[in-house]
Amino acid sequence: MEKSGKVIRKSILNFGINASMTLCMSAIIGIGFLIKYTLISGQDRWEVYGRNVELYLLGMDRHQWGMLHLILGFILLALLIAHIILHWKVITNVYRKIITVPLAKKIVALVFILICASMVIVPFFIQPEIETNKKEMGRKVTLVTDLSD
Repeated sequence: MEKSGKVIRKSILNFGINASMTLCMSAIIGIGFLIKYTLISGQDRWEVYGRNVELYLLGMDRHQWGMLHLILGFILLALLIAHIILHWKVITNVYRKIITVPLAKKIVALVFILICASMVIVPFFIQPEIETNKKEMGRKVTLVTDLSD
């Protein structure tokens, strides 16, 4: 009975973490689409609305939604770490069966870790390309008049 209760509690915990991860991923995707296609950037606002307007949804602008997007990303990362911890035995057993050569196991694991670490760390060390904003130079306006009258 003791082991059965522990298995049920672990299953409920796994289900809760997986459901929470799915909700976070769905929200991250939805907010990304919201920022890209609905709360559009300043340059796109000029093209769509013909002037610089501020866009809000539920009282938040695209930058506030971006912050929520980031926070949900951190929550998803924490849930992913918990998910990996809870499934560590399964992960190592499957890995052991897939890659049978000991040296290959170490090389693949090291390369995987380095790729993941670099994807997380590199953005903090790269410098963006800097270009003069064309909007600062003034906006080109073409006046079209109908002279056929």
